[in-house]
Amino acid sequence: MRILITGGAGFIGSALVRHLVSNTEHEVLNLDKLTYAGNLESLSSIADHPRYEFVQADIIDQAAVSAILARFKPHAIMHLAAESHVDRSIDGPSDFIQTNIVGTYSLLEAVRGYWSTLDEDARKAFRFHHISTDEVYGDLHGVDDLFTETTPYAPSSPYSASKAASDHLVRAWHRTYGLPVLLTNCSNNYGPFHFPEKLIPLVILNALEGKPLPVYGDGLQVRDWLFVEDHARALFKVVTEGEVGETYNIGGHNEQKNIDVVRGICALLEELAPQHPAGVARYADLITFVKDRPGHDQRYAIDASKIERELGWVPEETFDTGLRKTVQWYLDNLQWCRHVQDGSYQRERLGQNSQKDSIA
Repeated sequence: MRILITGGAGFIGSALVRHLVSNTEHEVLNLDKLTYAGNLESLSSIADHPRYEFVQADIIDQAAVSAILARFKPHAIMHLAAESHVDRSIDGPSDFIQTNIVGTYSLLEAVRGYWSTLDEDARKAFRFHHISTDEVYGDLHGVDDLFTETTPYAPSSPYSASKAASDHLVRAWHRTYGLPVLLTNCSNNYGPFHFPEKLIPLVILNALEGKPLPVYGDGLQVRDWLFVEDHARALFKVVTEGEVGETYNIGGHNEQKNIDVVRGICALLEELAPQHPAGVARYADLITFVKDRPGHDQRYAIDASKIERELGWVPEETFDTGLRKTVQWYLDNLQWCRHVQDGSYQRERLGQNSQKDSIA
């Protein structure tokens, strides 16, 4: 197949691109605007592969997207391009409305135009896979409740509201125009190449530098954690085997309190990086509780039984094994982290162009 991925230079998108290029025979076109969270260094291992192509474009630019579709002629589109940082959405919601809502609308219209040109067999085989988040469901207050595919939407932040809107648009284009769509809603991802403003990499890098490890409120908020490479395998399962019009929740079966995640990272660093920064006796001493985020959801938890039952997917990593791999990856790839933190990954990108995805 030829698979077009939007947002393939982001955290989850790059994991998906690496998985498809390295473990399948499919051709991949990565369409990414390269905002601050898009990092081509995350794709250096497959950048020169003959089945991979990168195109810088904005999904809001319908004409540009239509031209790319007409040239590449994808059999499937996996839509991950999105603004995804909750804190940033609170400080400046406009980009989230533009990219996540207007961008998804523009992409759907370009795709609908392309899909209408296909012959009947190709139209039936085509898939538009929209990748979303469990945050569209709001939060859970009971200790045993889980998000299912039929949980009513109740988004809490500008980010989750914009993603909820994009989900509704995708379902409407299926119902109204017959576009063959699939949707997935995932829990918190973590793993290699995660942008350093997110909880797990932020804690790792701050600890190594002897900086405070910020934890919102009392740190008792609960998240279900999904190793990003498990997520990539799940997404491929859905786009190739999922039933058109269906939604699949993807979770890691790994509920953890935020404070326990931070303490777990500190414990791993004691083992894997025992040389503390100057003036630091224990990494855990750096934990600092800060004022809670406005509208902070208390608990997310995914019921992923549908994707296991219908498609046979289960995560391969436990939180313990995935977290250990993640901490070790950051220790082994501090140069990648420094390029993100000092902005040099963006300067390198701009140079290339001239020649031719916080705390929890």
